Amino acid sequence: MSMVLYFILGVCLWPALEYGLHSGLGHLYFRGKTAFSREHLRHHAEKDFFAPTYKKVATAIPVFALVLGLFTLISGFANAAALTMGFALMYTTYEFIHRRAHTHGPTGPYSRWVRRNHFSHHFQNPRKNHGVTTPFFDYIFGTHVEPGKVVVPERYAMQWLCDPATGEVWPHLAKDYELKRASKPKLKKQEDWQEDLEAAYAGEAFDS
Repeated sequence: MSMVLYFILGVCLWPALEYGLHSGLGHLYFRGKTAFSREHLRHHAEKDFFAPTYKKVATAIPVFALVLGLFTLISGFANAAALTMGFALMYTTYEFIHRRAHTHGPTGPYSRWVRRNHFSHHFQNPRKNHGVTTPFFDYIFGTHVEPGKVVVPERYAMQWLCDPATGEVWPHLAKDYELKRASKPKLKKQEDWQEDLEAAYAGEAFDS
């Protein structure tokens, strides 16, 4: 197998890990029990929270080293380096896509899909649509649902969603999103997420 194919394999390897980490550690099995899960819980619970970059780098480097070492044993250093570069590139792309989904509105079909899919996960069903860059593994494991119109709790609304002059969803986004103006949020403060994990993970979407 050529180094190019190993690079492509590395690119394809990241979405599998992305899905596994997000679904398994973030939601289904270790919720609130690991450092990753707690950071992810806080990401759901507190508007615009992302783990600090230094933490992401400190976590990513050992993973890259593990991937490099494992595949060096299997296929030799050159091929393993190519695979690790593809893996690292896709991870960096994921981080960019994920953060930008929270900070910037959609600009095309793919970015529209990313946001509808991801915020459906945040605010409608946090046990579905775990893939951020691709829905492939959600289809494979039966966790994909069509987002429909995404209902966003008002105090969790992304900064790009609403016209600041009116407080309403921008007209060109209204077919994909609507605001939920909850009068009695489950979490009195977003920082109180540890008191109600379900409310935190669901972004208070199920408030009455």
